[in-house]
Amino acid sequence: MRLAGLIGAVMLATAGGAWSQSVEPPPRAFGARDLFGLQQASDPQVRPDGGAIAYVRVANDIMTDRARRSIWLVDPQSGVQSPLVVDENANLGPRWSPDGSRLAYVAAGADGVQLMVRWMASGRSARVASLEQAPNDIAWSPDGRSLAFTMLVADEGRPLAPPLSKPAGAKWAEPLKVIDRVTFRADGEGFLKPGYRHLFMVSADGGQPRQLTFGKFDDAGPISFTRDGKSVLFSTNRAETWERDPQESEVYAVGVADGAMRRLTNRVGPDASPSVSPDGSKIAYLGYDDARRRGYENVRLHVMDGDGRNVRVLTGGLDRSVNAAEWAPDGKSLYILYDDEGVVRVARVGLDGKVEPLFTGVGGGGLDRPYTGGQFSVGRGGLIAFTATTPERPADLAIWSGGRVRRLTDLNADLFAGKTLGRVEALPVTSSYDRKPIGAWIVYPPNFDPAKKHPLILEIHGGPFAAYGPTFATDMQLYAAAGYVVVYANPRGSTSYGEAFANEIDRNYPSRDYDDLMSAVDAAIAKGFVDEKRLYVTGGSGGGLLTAWITGKTDRFRAAATQKPVINWASQVLTTDGYAFMGPYWFGKMPWEDPQGYWARSPLSLVGNVKTPTLVVVGDKDDRTPPSEADQYFAALQIRGVPTMLVRVPDASHGGIAARPSQSAAKAAAILAWFERYK
Repeated sequence: MRLAGLIGAVMLATAGGAWSQSVEPPPRAFGARDLFGLQQASDPQVRPDGGAIAYVRVANDIMTDRARRSIWLVDPQSGVQSPLVVDENANLGPRWSPDGSRLAYVAAGADGVQLMVRWMASGRSARVASLEQAPNDIAWSPDGRSLAFTMLVADEGRPLAPPLSKPAGAKWAEPLKVIDRVTFRADGEGFLKPGYRHLFMVSADGGQPRQLTFGKFDDAGPISFTRDGKSVLFSTNRAETWERDPQESEVYAVGVADGAMRRLTNRVGPDASPSVSPDGSKIAYLGYDDARRRGYENVRLHVMDGDGRNVRVLTGGLDRSVNAAEWAPDGKSLYILYDDEGVVRVARVGLDGKVEPLFTGVGGGGLDRPYTGGQFSVGRGGLIAFTATTPERPADLAIWSGGRVRRLTDLNADLFAGKTLGRVEALPVTSSYDRKPIGAWIVYPPNFDPAKKHPLILEIHGGPFAAYGPTFATDMQLYAAAGYVVVYANPRGSTSYGEAFANEIDRNYPSRDYDDLMSAVDAAIAKGFVDEKRLYVTGGSGGGLLTAWITGKTDRFRAAATQKPVINWASQVLTTDGYAFMGPYWFGKMPWEDPQGYWARSPLSLVGNVKTPTLVVVGDKDDRTPPSEADQYFAALQIRGVPTMLVRVPDASHGGIAARPSQSAAKAAAILAWFERYK
């Protein structure tokens, strides 16, 4: 059966008939068509004086079936907002000049991706330079005269053999694609353009960009100018084996005038995201020691002198990973973003290492599932702008000032007016394996009746080193609107619970995370309103792997939907875009060194036990868990006679399988249709 047929079976149940125009009142539950109306805030940037905030508004367009990005300006006092850069382009990456008089940003349109500057007084924008490739990691010089950025420098390399001369007007096949790079493709991008990413500078008034770094290496942002403007800080790995060591990088400084390079850090492990203090005396950066090459390490905040000496770890006592850091305007502390038991927090860290939590509620990013995320920006006067989310709303723009949080936008007020969403609350869970507490949440169907018995969906996150939290997610709401109780959890291996908890699956994945997930299901059943005969399970990526693992371990679920799964670890680690990382860090050995170890952790090894009807879902252009993984599982289930169907999402990558609203809705509807077959 085609995907359209599956969707049609339950479209009315899941979307309330929202796909067609009607004179009837709109449905009160969240429906498939509502995905097109969703908006969210991202990338907030406080003007240096704290008097205004620029942010990127992401809105889905029903006519193009894609997200559109525009830049808006908000007054933090009144909350009044106005469109700043809204046109046919995708506008993103706003960055204020040091004096706040200009805003640099990136515009992606019919003419390619270009670096723009907007003069706030006149309201006019101009293209700074004609660029051959997309710029990234924009940074202003301290005097506001220049902009630095990273950009790909094309390098086709030498051909393997001289090409044949083509007669004029002849239509030949495309030339051979000859690959010698270790990393030659990436999920969401496909085959990478040949070349290397380097640093550039250009006049903020416009001019010819000047290349600062060279060589057959990739230089990475974020980048930061020293306070005298004479050097730019960035991160890179310049070792001969850099392509085979993806977790290694150091902080470097490159001279603006002469291109001279200085290495400022030196240890095993990634050091990145350098940021110069307001007085220029110190450099903050993020990184960790990687000598043990474990599956997970906490990223820690470090500070060193401007010359690279006197390195100190500021968050060594915080058993959490730092996602981002920004200096306070007075240079006496830094603000950090980190996940804590599925909740995203912002804290102030003193130069003595004292951590002072300030507020929670940060979130944002993907809309389909409730992963942790979010962004923040700091201005003078102690004002922090951030993306704020709740279980009932995607990310809005909010501020923290004077010890209080205030939301400035309500981007989905009209969409959700009159609708009843599924209520989300914490679900206490204790693992049956070792009595550890497991973070979990339960989503109730709209108009939930506790006196009735409801079917349940267990939804499992990927990663595996990632975390869910109490945030808005379209999949959860669509499942709840269809009448299901939804349970999701952070089993061992999840982040935000400390290094030890995450590394319980180091070289041991999947394993006891299975027990944690079953305990979450049992905790929901114990509440008395779940029909034990109507249990269903789904998840994506690592969650797809665990879905297939679960059906090989138990028959308690009526049906399953494994999304973009890992099925055979030996084939997975050699076909994924991250093959230089996955095998060495998650197994410690390569498949030919430990074939039995790889097989023992592969869901394919358990396929002989599977009786559960299983839907297999994958994107056509998934380079992280390639379609060959899903194909193997579908073939094995077909050979065994287990009810199964394979759903391919056209042109969808691993990370972008739900990026287009129509495909996100269709995928959820297909899963619900499959479950409805096995009531």
